Amino acid sequence: MNLTVNVIGATGLVGKQLVQQLLENNNFEKVRIFVRRKTGIEHPKLEQQIIDFKNEETWKKLLTGDVLFSTLGTTLKQAGSKEKEYEVDFTFNLNFAKVAKENGIPNYVLVSSVGANSKSQIFYTRMKGELDDAVARLGFENLVVLRPSSLTGDRKEKRMAEIISIPIANFLTRFMMKKYRPIKDEIVAQAMINSVLNPAQDKTIWEGSEVFELVSSQA
Repeated sequence: MNLTVNVIGATGLVGKQLVQQLLENNNFEKVRIFVRRKTGIEHPKLEQQIIDFKNEETWKKLLTGDVLFSTLGTTLKQAGSKEKEYEVDFTFNLNFAKVAKENGIPNYVLVSSVGANSKSQIFYTRMKGELDDAVARLGFENLVVLRPSSLTGDRKEKRMAEIISIPIANFLTRFMMKKYRPIKDEIVAQAMINSVLNPAQDKTIWEGSEVFELVSSQA
């Protein structure tokens, strides 16, 4: 394969792992990332597009190729308000997905969240579920929605709650509630790639621990 892929959310925890793996994988000829500022990464296959996510005209014509990968998301703390968080997690993602479909991109892979449900009473899981439902209506040839549980990896900022909770969750989910098993950023990234190279014909949503199957089945 000589695929041209697009990535939004390339500077986040999973996004950085995804870009690195894409650059190392011979199936991908060009890796185009859409970012707000330069990343400092240099590679012959890498194309960096500095854009304004709010202004579709700065990126609409650039979104071409075979795949759109999205790991784009923020936190309430980073965003500053629920409205701003919704803009990044829902609006920006949906806008990119719509344009990708309009521009003929057949594959769309989205990192959502465990428990995503558009009818949830919890803001975060409801927002994620609303996005999952919205992109499902666009009609991509190959749509993949990954709903991993807690993500682990080398974050720039250490989150005390995660430092305490992740080891406990790792222990408990060995025996029960396996759906909520924490997952490494690099595993999610590999699962995203595998879902394009070996698409499942009868499955769109990979919930919680099912994400591991996309890696183990290709091992």
